[in-house]
Amino acid sequence: MSNISNAATLKLADAVTDAFNSNDIDKVMSFFAEDAVFDHASGPDIHGASSVGINAIRTLFGKMFERVENVKWETLDTRIDGDKAICKYRRTATLLSGEVQDFYTVDILTFRDGKITHKDTYYKQII
Repeated sequence: MSNISNAATLKLADAVTDAFNSNDIDKVMSFFAEDAVFDHASGPDIHGASSVGINAIRTLFGKMFERVENVKWETLDTRIDGDKAICKYRRTATLLSGEVQDFYTVDILTFRDGKITHKDTYYKQII
């Protein structure tokens, strides 16, 4: 039996945010389980678009980091419930094209043994 708890913690959620704010794909991916699933806020299905497995998620996030000068998630609120961290952010990014993005986003992160097994993202965006 593993000695690592499935519990989410504020410290773990903050470490994930710090990894994303570093804009370093290797740091980000160190928090994902091999079998993780990422459900993006938009996509062709009711749950958005899914990326399944650490390689697919790395490819998707890697492309995002390649498109931006920088991207930052400012934590507005974090709630912990069992194996889940519910994190509300203000996400700002400057793309290489010069476009600036600014919107609120919520991630529901599910953990197992200190790794993200499911990242479910929702956002509000001005259109």
